[in-house]
Amino acid sequence: MPNPVVHFEIQSVEPGKSREFFGEVFGWQIELATEMEYGLVNTGAETGINGGIEASPTGENQVMIYIEVDGIQGYLDRAVAAGAGVVMPVTSIPGAVTFAVFSDPAGVVVGIVDSETPPAE
Repeated sequence: MPNPVVHFEIQSVEPGKSREFFGEVFGWQIELATEMEYGLVNTGAETGINGGIEASPTGENQVMIYIEVDGIQGYLDRAVAAGAGVVMPVTSIPGAVTFAVFSDPAGVVVGIVDSETPPAE
């Protein structure tokens, strides 16, 4: 299976300003999921990927990508064996996504998402 980049996140120390900026500059439609304060980004394009804009969990501005994999725990184990550190273990949001986050040996933080959508509760 190929492993494409399927989602991005802009993690900002001022997410409201970032949502307003990217919406204005690029014409992105950003729907705020208020329960999570997560801005779901629809770029409106036929190519590329959509993403999100949220408050930075680290207190630093950063952009993160998510790579789709088949068998998420296996890929997380492979990353750890290659020197990665686990930032967030495999986590499921019922009916939405199963994901994990790791940092490579240089400290670059990357997410992986399972190709299977978990069942809704």
